[in-house]
Amino acid sequence: MKSPLETITEQFCQTKLQFADATESASMCLIFFVSQHGADTQLLNIAVRSASTSVAQRSSGGFLGWLTGARSNALPPPDFALPGVTIPPPLADHVEPGKTKITTLSNGVKIASETSPGSACSVGVYVHCGSVYETPETLGATQLLKKLAFTTTRNRSQLRVVREIGAIGGSAKASANRELMSYSYGALKTYMPEMVEVLVDCVRNPALLDWEVKEELNYTSPRIVLAASGVDHDELVSIAEPLLSDIPTATGTGKPKSVYVGGEYRRAADSSNTDLALAFELPGGWLKEKEFATASVLQALLGGGGVFTWGRPGKGLHSRLNPLVNEFDQIKSISAFKNVHSNTGIFGIHTSTEAAFVPKVIDLAARELTSLATPGQVDQTQLDRAKAFAKSAILKNLESKKPGSPLSLDITVGCWKPVEQLLKAVDAITLADVSTVAEKIISSPLTMASHGNVLNVPAYETVRGKFSSK
Repeated sequence: MKSPLETITEQFCQTKLQFADATESASMCLIFFVSQHGADTQLLNIAVRSASTSVAQRSSGGFLGWLTGARSNALPPPDFALPGVTIPPPLADHVEPGKTKITTLSNGVKIASETSPGSACSVGVYVHCGSVYETPETLGATQLLKKLAFTTTRNRSQLRVVREIGAIGGSAKASANRELMSYSYGALKTYMPEMVEVLVDCVRNPALLDWEVKEELNYTSPRIVLAASGVDHDELVSIAEPLLSDIPTATGTGKPKSVYVGGEYRRAADSSNTDLALAFELPGGWLKEKEFATASVLQALLGGGGVFTWGRPGKGLHSRLNPLVNEFDQIKSISAFKNVHSNTGIFGIHTSTEAAFVPKVIDLAARELTSLATPGQVDQTQLDRAKAFAKSAILKNLESKKPGSPLSLDITVGCWKPVEQLLKAVDAITLADVSTVAEKIISSPLTMASHGNVLNVPAYETVRGKFSSK
């Protein structure tokens, strides 16, 4: 015959929560209840025993599971439907998409604008030059130009530049990468004429000594784009044309051909963790629309996460890499990445993990990458979810007030496409496309970089063999 304490415990565990497998949570609540109210020790022991049994039943096998690579069963699947909870229908979208207009001046300079609501605007000058054009004699010139941006010009002192930017509450910055030099300036729309004039002056007339600049080889009109968001296009053209129409029309230095070779780089540091990146070539870059769109979907399929992740709760739970962070405490973060240029790029996985766990995390990364290249390992539901995520990322990137980055880069390298065309390219991706592009990616030479405690990082040939033996 059950004692009154046992009867109370069972009733509490059955009624406290109505969801499946809730005994553990109910028992934990009971433990807290009796500890706060000084209940009989026997009642507390019953609750503890009930909670321990629930945990044991849901365990994944502990150390044995780590050895076999089994996945944990301790957490419910991310698509578990809560009883009584319904998803509200999506609301109608009444926001008119921004309209893009492009004007090409007689000397080849392009002026682009995109409408956007709000009182703020952003203007930027983008030059198709960067470290890819540097020679051994000009190595570091791109970074030097970035450091000298918004300083003294032939018409303004540095103090005047700073004060004019601050007087209208503006924010200016310069950045440089492999193929693009950018100067951007953001403020209220009413100050757009002042913004364009100061911006062009800082870009065209830096106070560099004549003998320090032999030739303006890359700041030529066909390589320059003035892009703005949140402004009237005709007004922008009328202000910018007199400032840009006299730029030389020379074509500049030729762009060297990019050759991907792969390889390995290790750098030891005093740390208990290891940062590791495994990457492969993403051929085609921006110029091959289908491959780029498929790579975006592949990145969404892999996803990623860390022990601390910015963003909304539950972000990335359906991806392939995110669950690994919950399953293995040794993994601090793991995520897929891509870095795309005009005609090439790289695609891979980056992880930060405990040093002793490096061989295992390499096996996990190889398993996920090779599974994408294997037909049948990705189903239609997963593909549809990844395509929706990729399209969301594209649209979110275009929402920025920065004149950005995608619009100006695409126009600069001559491959600008309407956003509708990009979304259609994502929608057209099939399961066969996923496996084909993934196979092409992992068939290229491996690039492996590690930093931190690198004692447990396997040899390059060993890691490369995990992908060639698919």
